[in-house]
Amino acid sequence: MAAEGVRRGDATGARRRAGYARRQLLPVLSALAVAGLAIGFVIYALWPRWPEAAPAADAPHLPIVIAGETFQVPPAAIRRKVQRRPGPQERVDLVFTWPALAPPAPSDDKTAVTQPERLFVSIAARDGAAEPAERLRTIYLRYAAAEPSNAPEGLTVTAFRDGTPYQGEDLVYDEGAPEHFVARCTRSAIPLAPASCLLERFVGNVNVTVRFPREWLADWRAFASGLDRLIAELHPKRAG
Repeated sequence: MAAEGVRRGDATGARRRAGYARRQLLPVLSALAVAGLAIGFVIYALWPRWPEAAPAADAPHLPIVIAGETFQVPPAAIRRKVQRRPGPQERVDLVFTWPALAPPAPSDDKTAVTQPERLFVSIAARDGAAEPAERLRTIYLRYAAAEPSNAPEGLTVTAFRDGTPYQGEDLVYDEGAPEHFVARCTRSAIPLAPASCLLERFVGNVNVTVRFPREWLADWRAFASGLDRLIAELHPKRAG
């Protein structure tokens, strides 16, 4: 009987030790599974794949909704593949050729920001900033130098003072209709980094930010008119 009790005790101890070993092994197996998934994702992400075909220039426009505003966007103009989908998005980044206001050819590099004849457009929800004309009166002119510099006919160009948030830039605006044209422009004498301008337009709850070469200011009226047409095409007004 004593021997049988010893055997039962040994069996019970063995079961306890086996259960303890299983409990200790479970976290290790879980960690290995997570590591395996992570390694699998890395392999998938880095594994060479055939490049996606570029969207055709005549592909149907995508209805993209930003802050409740619907834009009809040509897929070939969208710079980021992840944004080439219809429906709600936080923002969309586009590029167009000038003066055609068409998406670049599929063989062109849509990521190059220094290419001439390129108009870059970002559409995103308004961040609470004032209208460009209001910003001109309440902010920009406070930081601008007193004397304007030479400018194309109809435009006022004045430098921002040193020590201000916009030092090194110039303020460019149509004094007669500032709601139509207000831009901030960089200065550059380096061919590889030409000077550029930023201009904003508000469409409902959306801010349309446009970046273009500063040299286009020489024919700024044609540029402003082309920008009006482009925005109207991207955001057609609803009938009624």
